[in-house]
Amino acid sequence: MKLKRPAILAGVMLTATVALAACGTDNNTTPGSGSSSNASGVSGKLTAQGSTAQKNAMDQWIKDFLALNSGATVDYQGTGSGAGIQAFSAGTADFAGSDSALKDTEQPAADTRCATGKAIHLPLVTGPIAVAYNLTGVTGLQLSPATIAKIFSGAITSWDAAEIKADNPGATLPAKKILAIHRNDSSGTTDNFTKYLSKAAATDWTLGNDKVWKAAGGQGEKGSDGVSAGIKSNDGAIGYVEWSFAKVNSLGVAKVKNGANEFTELTAEAAGKTVAGAKQSGTGDDLKLSLDYNTTTPGAYPIILVTYEIVCGKGTPADKLALLKAFLTYAAGDGQAKLTTLGYAPLPAEVQAKVKTAISNLS
Repeated sequence: MKLKRPAILAGVMLTATVALAACGTDNNTTPGSGSSSNASGVSGKLTAQGSTAQKNAMDQWIKDFLALNSGATVDYQGTGSGAGIQAFSAGTADFAGSDSALKDTEQPAADTRCATGKAIHLPLVTGPIAVAYNLTGVTGLQLSPATIAKIFSGAITSWDAAEIKADNPGATLPAKKILAIHRNDSSGTTDNFTKYLSKAAATDWTLGNDKVWKAAGGQGEKGSDGVSAGIKSNDGAIGYVEWSFAKVNSLGVAKVKNGANEFTELTAEAAGKTVAGAKQSGTGDDLKLSLDYNTTTPGAYPIILVTYEIVCGKGTPADKLALLKAFLTYAAGDGQAKLTTLGYAPLPAEVQAKVKTAISNLS
């Protein structure tokens, strides 16, 4: 069984706070349009934080956007979805990145922060969640939802367990202890991963979903980078992490069985098929999405998250509004073309169009 491991991405992790020099002065594109912004079109500073899963995308977008807008600074810190939501609600972040939508208990505080409107969700990053592993001599690993649930709940503790063998006929699996690594901070990635387990493997995962890891045992690490580093440094380790981090660290990525009974390799196209089937659960410009973790679409990879930028639909301070709209429009437009090489999936065209409209309506 051979699986081509993705190449190591170079230059992805960038310093987001540095305002780069403009690429030239002959770009006359209107600021805030679906195309690149004029180098002198917007200025000011945005401060944001939240999802670590989208940080590789944010770093790239910020680098490219600031190269076209020399008077602007955008500072995004990957502090975790929970911390990002808290900062936005407290007024210390101009927008928050979150891998899961605001809970009913979080929405009032976020709405209060907005002077004249409500906080809304803008999906910008489709981040497939990789079931990443490091197991000497084993490539092309395949896992069903039930097997994944048993590994992370602690019911399966050895790589040569009967369930793993059944998912991988003909493979030679070592009698080695499994080290299951999870996030130890408040994480939208954890929320989405446990949503997947509770929907696709309800019999074997009875802990529901939450941003905080509930299962006993295993090893906790902070952030997507911490989980990736933990997997890479421990032979026999497995964890859940956003795909771009698995690629950066050259980790093995398991094929996952979907609702069509197919073991599906994680690709941008396979993840895009799942998000294309998502339904909007928010109203108007609030673009919360409901994902189908049991998708029966052939070739669809089922474990995905959508990272939202949480912003005020109305009530953004006047001195921040133009820059916020210009940056988010760049991310929803030209910025989507960069995502595949970074380990993400671009938004489907119909979702992308709705996001651009919602951004244009910000006030």
